[in-house]
Amino acid sequence: MNIELKEISSFFETEYPLNKDGLRKLLSLFKLETIKKGTLILNEGTEEKSLRFLNKGIVREFYATSKKETNINFFTEPQFITDLSSFNTDSKTKKYQEALSDIELLAIDKSNFRNLLNEYDCGKSFIDLSFQRLLKNKELFEYNRITKSPEELYNELFIYKPNWLEKIPQYHIASYLNITPETLSRIRKRIS
Repeated sequence: MNIELKEISSFFETEYPLNKDGLRKLLSLFKLETIKKGTLILNEGTEEKSLRFLNKGIVREFYATSKKETNINFFTEPQFITDLSSFNTDSKTKKYQEALSDIELLAIDKSNFRNLLNEYDCGKSFIDLSFQRLLKNKELFEYNRITKSPEELYNELFIYKPNWLEKIPQYHIASYLNITPETLSRIRKRIS
């Protein structure tokens, strides 16, 4: 198996089981893209035209207004980074994504992906599982933002997402926590 496809193959085998023929055909349709640090890979107002899998690197996801950017997620390990709402409903995204490091993406065209899922009769389960995870994560994110202090949120990152704290610039972490970098610095001093 091609080294670039190892992570995505493992992901599908554990997360979205397909039969061997279906998996082999799916993997053959993904194209490798290498993208430089600082590149916007998703822009507000565009439609997701492909299913994108982060093979290597770090990506931040954020909303932007004329006044500020607010980070809503970071991707630091092999996983899908597609805006599933845009992808599944053929609508324009409201999000941006930026490469925080040089990254490797595997991408498959939306129509090829849908045809394959229909051919192997697994499309409904893939879409259902994807949306269940998306909704669960969104609800947890919103609940935590409303019920927890920035210090509690930072402690959760320390426990559940330590790689974020190691790999992502602190000003981006501060934006994610919806606080200033100075407030984050004070929280870090209190905790250490």
